[in-house]
Amino acid sequence: MRVYIPTTVAELAEAYKAGEIGPAPLDAFAVTPGLREWYVSDDIEELEYAALTRAAQASLRLLAVHPDVVRRRVVVAVDIGDGEVRHDPDRGLDPAALGEVRLARAVPLSKTAAVHMDADDAEDDVRAAAGAVGAADMGDSDAQFTVDGAEDHELLWYATQEIPNLIG
Repeated sequence: MRVYIPTTVAELAEAYKAGEIGPAPLDAFAVTPGLREWYVSDDIEELEYAALTRAAQASLRLLAVHPDVVRRRVVVAVDIGDGEVRHDPDRGLDPAALGEVRLARAVPLSKTAAVHMDADDAEDDVRAAAGAVGAADMGDSDAQFTVDGAEDHELLWYATQEIPNLIG
């Protein structure tokens, strides 16, 4: 199963040094039955993109609580066994919980399929969005507009062998 783990550049550097993404439990996103039903799609690429987008939003929230890290959203895509992933079926159709899963163990970095990260030119918009995400969550439409500005930036795809360059 492909799982998308939201993180930051600093946390990616720690994972690279440790050889694993952790500590557990890890909150992540994947194509869950609820996400599949919500998006009413059988196209796995569309569904995985939706899970990746949810992980990017969670990465933005990590940046909001860690103002000292590089202002780029980071999502690590990993391939792990279905049995390693837990989701709450009772929250499956809750829009706030779409695609949410939990991993009970740290994930070896060797399970990484790719890293998705903002480009340099997104940093100003991501910085502003990280500062506005709390107000957007409370219904502030101007703050939501700022958050949407970060989401206008597509995360770039990087191969696992590029991680040293991403964190350096």
